Amino acid sequence: MIQLDGDMLQIWVSGLFVPLTRILAFMAAAPLFSNTSIAAPIKIGLGVLITLIIAPTLGTIKVDLFSTTGLLVLIQQMLIGTAMGFVMRVVFSAIDMFGQMSGLSMGFGFATFFDPESAGQTTVISTFLSLLTTLVFLHLDGHLLMISVLTESFEILPVQLGLGGVNGMQIAKWGATIFSTGLQLALPILAAMLLTNMALGVLTRSAPQLNIFGIGFPITLGTGLVILMLLLPPMVKPLQKLFDQSLSAAHMILRLP
Repeated sequence: MIQLDGDMLQIWVSGLFVPLTRILAFMAAAPLFSNTSIAAPIKIGLGVLITLIIAPTLGTIKVDLFSTTGLLVLIQQMLIGTAMGFVMRVVFSAIDMFGQMSGLSMGFGFATFFDPESAGQTTVISTFLSLLTTLVFLHLDGHLLMISVLTESFEILPVQLGLGGVNGMQIAKWGATIFSTGLQLALPILAAMLLTNMALGVLTRSAPQLNIFGIGFPITLGTGLVILMLLLPPMVKPLQKLFDQSLSAAHMILRLP
């Protein structure tokens, strides 16, 4: 007959609740899982399912959840999960920046609407590119790779107070990718828009009687859409490279003493 005592029950509860904290924090910050269209019970249920699967492989976790040490352990797990999710989201943020820069230069500054995901105004081009990036991410099994990286983090940085934490410098360096990658992806459209505006400026000086507002907007918009259409097919490889780099960065931010 199995007898339960307080210590055994505490080991069972901490063995499930502590890893669940890291997993739920990761899902709250990671792309796709943190989407507001996914109901909270589904996210929690998925987190509990992943915890139940990996819990037997984590060994014994004995932490008093109602003590100061237990609180610090939970905060540490929350920071680790949030940092890993943020690293994954950087790629999507870079694509959003690419869409914002492209849309504004093409003349889509007036075609903005509220995006509940980012809680701000976004352009049509940015929304389109975000949906396209999500489809590519799913096609490359990025959601499964994220879960794999999350489970491997428990081997790299086990649940133990003072064992390690998050490398803030690596997060800051990886965060710079938002600006560099977004600018690099938007450079062809920005260059095309610059040349188009220069040509329209020369045309205005040579023929002042032309209605530049009547012909300039369709030309700028059409040129931008053509350049964007030409950029979409070769964008898959850079996106795949960014996704691979984000998975590697999620490992690099885990710091051991």
